[in-house]
Amino acid sequence: MKIAVIGAGIIGVTTAYELAQDGHEVTVFERRLAAAEEGSFANAGLVAPAYTTPWTAPGMPFKIISHLLSRHAPVRVRWPLSRSELGWMWKSWRACQPDTYAANRQRMQRLASFSRERLHQVSADLQLEFDRSEGHLVLLRSAKDHALMQTSLQVLREAEVPFKEISPEEARKIEPALNPDTSFDGAIHLPQDEVGNCRQFALLLKNEAQRLGVNFAFSTAVEAIEAGTGEAASGLTLKVAGEAELQRFDAAVLCAGVDSARLLRPLGLKIPLAAVHGYSISAAIREPLNAPRSAIMDERYKVNIARLGQRVRAAGTAEIGGEPDQQRAGTIQTLYKVLHDWFPGAAQISSGVQVWKGARPMLPDGPPLLGASGIPGLWLNLGHGASGWSLSCGSARALADLIGGRTPAVDLEGLDIHRLKL
Repeated sequence: MKIAVIGAGIIGVTTAYELAQDGHEVTVFERRLAAAEEGSFANAGLVAPAYTTPWTAPGMPFKIISHLLSRHAPVRVRWPLSRSELGWMWKSWRACQPDTYAANRQRMQRLASFSRERLHQVSADLQLEFDRSEGHLVLLRSAKDHALMQTSLQVLREAEVPFKEISPEEARKIEPALNPDTSFDGAIHLPQDEVGNCRQFALLLKNEAQRLGVNFAFSTAVEAIEAGTGEAASGLTLKVAGEAELQRFDAAVLCAGVDSARLLRPLGLKIPLAAVHGYSISAAIREPLNAPRSAIMDERYKVNIARLGQRVRAAGTAEIGGEPDQQRAGTIQTLYKVLHDWFPGAAQISSGVQVWKGARPMLPDGPPLLGASGIPGLWLNLGHGASGWSLSCGSARALADLIGGRTPAVDLEGLDIHRLKL
């Protein structure tokens, strides 16, 4: 089939690759100059199925309220808030019921485990070399933090995820560069988790997709999707900015992040997507002995610190509302604080620091939308939120199987559009 993929972030690139692997003729439309320029650009890089969960956990609304005046809050609501963002928050709070959260958590973790397997398979088959390392250490600053972690640990036990509760001394053996002056109560070690450079992988896979014949149309924005009518009822047409002639395809896959909602609205689909922004700082390693070996999560501040090749990155924060092109100085200072608390002197922060704020397209209840849209020929692979890197390879393979009329190797229950009850 002749298939259009709209969006060239990590979701779009993996989707294009898997469709080309199946023999389809694929064209990718991307409004930016290159692949992985937005939400996939400088994210935390964590591939951790156990930590791939909805943020709509029971008690989350009260946590957000308690953080309103906190200097180093992991979750922030900023003004102005649009009407759609207020509606999204209301739906998100309604999804914090224990049963809803448990079902969505299982859906995400199931897909994340499959996705990690597919990531490893694709990386090995294509011999892709990108910055990556294994292991994940969750640091617990106090006994209170340790106690609050027990519910999450029970979830890991039920899912049979390997982990170990360890002492500060044991944690320092795994990460010798941890600041000796920063005391903490203990840690959780997850040896099967890993960290990898999402953008590097996306660019490498884009090259492999091109070798399979995929055409990438960069600096090309799709203005509208039109369902086929009459003799062309089985196909779709795309209106591309600056082009008078419509482009026709047998099918299209929408992977355009938050912009997906705009493209779907004229077709009668109102998808509640919101941009939940995350931040990161990345800097060259100053002294390798003072840098982390792999991935570290500060559980209190929800900041992840990772070694990515010759750089160290601190990433975190969930921010909804405000002006998308404005970076909040206080949030960036939180990243510096946590990095200094655990790895002082690891990074060259006097110059050349890359500061990033990226929009993560998120649905109010957590899991992505994966499958048919209900409009003939139009497929959805969107709404992965902060878990796009963890879910990308599995989502792409599963969707390619659906388009090819095959049963995916992962259970997709609850990931289709019917979950939203539109």
